[in-house]
Amino acid sequence: METALLVIFVMSYAAIAFEHPLNINKSASALIGAGLLWTIYALAGGGENLHSELAHTIEEIAQIAFFLMGAMTIVELIDSHSGFDIITKKINTTKLSSLLIVVVILTFFLSAVLDNLTTTIVMVSLMKKILGRREDRLIFAGLIVISSNAGGAWSPIGDVTTTMLWVGGQITSAAVIKSVLIPSVIATIVPLAIYYVLMRGKPVQGPTNTVSLNLNPPISDGERNFIFFLGIGCLVFVPVFKIITHLPPFLGVLFGVGILWLATDIIHRKKDFDTQKHLALAHSLSKIDLSSIVFFIGILLAVATLQHAKILAGLAQWLDGTVGNLSVIVMLIGAFSSIVDNVPMVAGTMSMYSMTDHPTDSFLWEFLAYCAGTGGSILIIGSAAGLAAMGIEKIDFFWYLRKVSLLAIIGYLSGAAAFLIQYHLLH
Repeated sequence: METALLVIFVMSYAAIAFEHPLNINKSASALIGAGLLWTIYALAGGGENLHSELAHTIEEIAQIAFFLMGAMTIVELIDSHSGFDIITKKINTTKLSSLLIVVVILTFFLSAVLDNLTTTIVMVSLMKKILGRREDRLIFAGLIVISSNAGGAWSPIGDVTTTMLWVGGQITSAAVIKSVLIPSVIATIVPLAIYYVLMRGKPVQGPTNTVSLNLNPPISDGERNFIFFLGIGCLVFVPVFKIITHLPPFLGVLFGVGILWLATDIIHRKKDFDTQKHLALAHSLSKIDLSSIVFFIGILLAVATLQHAKILAGLAQWLDGTVGNLSVIVMLIGAFSSIVDNVPMVAGTMSMYSMTDHPTDSFLWEFLAYCAGTGGSILIIGSAAGLAAMGIEKIDFFWYLRKVSLLAIIGYLSGAAAFLIQYHLLH
């Protein structure tokens, strides 16, 4: 069974990677792969609790899908009210290299507060308002993925794997910030520095086909500002909501969507029907890219099969027995997380190593927080942030592999080296 599952997974992965040459939508490949994997797993006997495993998987994926839908809807609503003009008008730089520094720094720290997925959705959407050349937007999107993943790695609420370790008691907030912040900064600065040199001297070319505000339903500056700050406030509120209530983040996002829905209905209630229709939240909901969310669901369902079939746990145990060196094992786990998602890899590692041998804030857990958080940047489908950027900008798998992956690897290894040096100096 394991061989069949691996073959199907690799074939599905290849079909996703070769989406454009095959002219087959990646969502179709992901869904077919997920269906075949679960069918084989079920027919081969599956686990003792097959249906409960599937139900648990659906629960986890639904939370991410609902979160993604909510965050994308809020961004679309802000956009329909021209809210991002508030930011674009403040960015006066005419050089791509200077703009890149501003965007990467903002993304890095914003992802530590909002989380890397939400930050990527906001920042990649914002670049559509600033950059007219598609090639420039793709490069910025790649750096946004790297910086959002690195920014989320050092914050307990910035990345799902760091949150898993924090909630599980493997790390504490102060310790992970102290140990992972500098390596995460280095993992961001190295790719940024390379592209800064490559882009130096190139001008910022704005969009040439944007629709002017007078062609859209009229809104006042007060309405635009209100929706912008309320929308951003709802996104910022999500991690606070999670900390206070201990409920999943998707509930906080959906709560925010409800508040915005009520607010827009109230402030636009006296406008004519056509204006209300364009500015209503229901219109923004209809504009989100559902095919990207479906792809996200398919790829996570496929990876979950490998997790339930104990293939990922077996991989972790094989690494432990074959490699032996804990530093190398964790770095390989981070690299593998760009292929099979970092959540099951971290879950497998947490179950393989005991808290008795590796207590809270020990080397293993802190280094795992860095590697699992930043390793997903190596491939575009290796992280939730990458999947979101892929959906918004229609990034080709091989374009990212050619233009961004090597820089992500260099940054990943540089940050890992910084972590090891820092750890040995402090211990």
